[in-house]
Amino acid sequence: MTVSLSAASFNLYLDSEFLDARTCGEIIKELAKVPNNPATVYGSSATGAVDEAVRKTIRLLPSAPTANYITAKLVAAREPIARHYGIDLTKYEEPQFLRYEVGDFFVAHQDGNTGLMLTEREQFRKASVIIFLNRQSDVPTPDSYSGGSLVFTEWRPGRNCGQYSLTAEPGTLVAFPAETTHEVTPVTSGQRYSIVSWYG
Repeated sequence: MTVSLSAASFNLYLDSEFLDARTCGEIIKELAKVPNNPATVYGSSATGAVDEAVRKTIRLLPSAPTANYITAKLVAAREPIARHYGIDLTKYEEPQFLRYEVGDFFVAHQDGNTGLMLTEREQFRKASVIIFLNRQSDVPTPDSYSGGSLVFTEWRPGRNCGQYSLTAEPGTLVAFPAETTHEVTPVTSGQRYSIVSWYG
């Protein structure tokens, strides 16, 4: 039986006002026109590879001012997130700007800090960050998407096994320990825009 857990069960850090709606809209408008590549996954190689059986989404390459703006916001958010988790976070990775189209997904995985992944990238990661740029909705609208849920799963023995699905709202930042199991379910309509990064 699957138990529905809460955000508190996964020790999520939430900032619902990380970006305002106007800024989100401007970033999406820019991202609709920029160069892009299939997003990679990392395993035994630090260089990454495209594996659409694991992660199917598009990485977008924004302008330098947009990338720098988000980086500065992430630098400012690092200390409150570090305090929330009671850990030192001294570094961050370059943010990835992503677009999930219909059928795109990312299978259940952890980002690092588990001892299972041996590349330097995964060993570095202590906290993961996702910024939602547009709204998730069961009813398709021009500025929202359906499906594409960010789902957290607790599977470890001796714990209350269950899941928590976080509904995306524009401008919300969610951070969580990098060893937390999470996934993005397939998008069923629209386009899902988000930004991801990691602290170490």
